[in-house]
Amino acid sequence: MMTTSKDAPPREDLAKGLWRQNPVLVHLLGLCPTLAVTNSVANSVVMGVATFFVLVGSSFLVSTVRRWIPNEIRIASYILIIATFVTVAEFGLQALVPDIYKALGPFVALIVVNCIILGRQEAFAGRNPVGRSVLDAVGMGAGFMLALLIMGSVREVLGSGTFLSVSLFGPRYEPWVIFVLPPGGFFTLAFVLLAVAWHKQRQTARARARATDEAVLVERVA
Repeated sequence: MMTTSKDAPPREDLAKGLWRQNPVLVHLLGLCPTLAVTNSVANSVVMGVATFFVLVGSSFLVSTVRRWIPNEIRIASYILIIATFVTVAEFGLQALVPDIYKALGPFVALIVVNCIILGRQEAFAGRNPVGRSVLDAVGMGAGFMLALLIMGSVREVLGSGTFLSVSLFGPRYEPWVIFVLPPGGFFTLAFVLLAVAWHKQRQTARARARATDEAVLVERVA
């Protein structure tokens, strides 16, 4: 699951999660919160920050103590470490943004079983030094936040006519309410994934055309 070569430069550990191995847009992980809480930008940002905090903190701690965790109980140990950081995140959200915390409902607590976080502990943090593990977590966490922000922006703008609760289109705009309802999450995700696939297809086509042109040029020179 989303591994990186041990010889890869540090910037690769950081950059891969943003786009090439984005946990949501490429690997379709963490879809439960992605679909459930992205009906507004504010909810998306807060959920993304909380997940980022838990992922980076747990990756740091798992990588630090990985040599002392018996293999037989490593998964249980990872979950315990993740749950500790989730508890800290919950207390922080309750104190700083109580209204959004209530709107997020049980999904903050469910960060404990988010497959992105547990997967990164098993696939990367539990096998690599602290520096690389933190960079990997920062990249994956930022990629998750990016996906939530895209989803939340599209759904709030189309479904409410606002961005961060600021009206964009005036009183005559009739919002597409379905986008802030549960089905809207599926529609938005489908459109976003389609756009990502289209962009990647264009990149591949350009790379092939460039390689063909270079091959023709080499043949002419030869």
